[in-house]
Amino acid sequence: MTDDLDLNLLRVFDALMDTGSVSAAAERLHLSVPATSRALGRLRRTLGDPLLVRAGRGLVPTPFALRSAGRVRELLEDAAELFTDRADDEPRKWRRSFAVRLNDGLSPVLAPRLISRIAGEAPDVTLRFVTDDSDHPDALRNGSIDLDIGLTRTFAPDVRVRRLYVDRFVVVVSSRSQLGRVDRLTVDQLCHYPHVSSQGQPVSLLDTALERIGRSRRVVAALPTYAVSSLLALEDDIIVVVPHVLARHLVERQVPVRWHELPLALPSLAVDQRWHARLDGNHPSRWLRSHVAAALEGLVADDDLRSAVHSCR
Repeated sequence: MTDDLDLNLLRVFDALMDTGSVSAAAERLHLSVPATSRALGRLRRTLGDPLLVRAGRGLVPTPFALRSAGRVRELLEDAAELFTDRADDEPRKWRRSFAVRLNDGLSPVLAPRLISRIAGEAPDVTLRFVTDDSDHPDALRNGSIDLDIGLTRTFAPDVRVRRLYVDRFVVVVSSRSQLGRVDRLTVDQLCHYPHVSSQGQPVSLLDTALERIGRSRRVVAALPTYAVSSLLALEDDIIVVVPHVLARHLVERQVPVRWHELPLALPSLAVDQRWHARLDGNHPSRWLRSHVAAALEGLVADDDLRSAVHSCR
């Protein structure tokens, strides 16, 4: 990086890399679009690289921009930490954002509670929730995200993992449907009625479990997220399998659905929060992680789930 770059230009660079759009970067930075465009022009002249090039209707980063994005994010994090120290570590004085990759089955439940907690203590802190389309550690390594909340499918020595709670899959159906009026769901009912699957997975844990007993289900649609597919449970006698924490949230919010325990055993869901090792001692990161754990305590009602939260502190 060159001496001609100031911190504001680095913030513009970071926003452009994250959004891939001049207008979206301008909105995030509370700048006008012309001012952001001029900043991009200055970045291009100073760095000697176009940084973003036109691809169809959008912009894509150049190889140089991709190589530099992680370094710029680290510089901004270091600067934020310096300003945090100057603010006596008081969150109410912080002006920064956190990028959080959040499992879609948990996002409708955790996000509003976490936003409320953060806004009450740090009104100028912004949470940016990122789609849970991967658990690859590179996003944590290069600073694209600050925290990853969901199922840990891959492990890396430089990524820290802390268990938040353990969940299970349940069946959600319309409370007005025939299945909504039964006391207990049977395997025959599970196989007879149509299913809407989540995350577009043609084969799931449920399919594998049914296969072991020589049965199968009938999937009539596949949607990309649990949050969206759960809404189709409002249709009569449509079965949707979702995490229990989401099912309970829907019932508590008086959505007219009912949830049943599955009539066969599936593996449990261990939900973790992950961060890069360089943020172990970082005060803002520790502050955010503590708020995540505290927000989940109000969600985790069952004794075994509550003990999972306490045991991982």
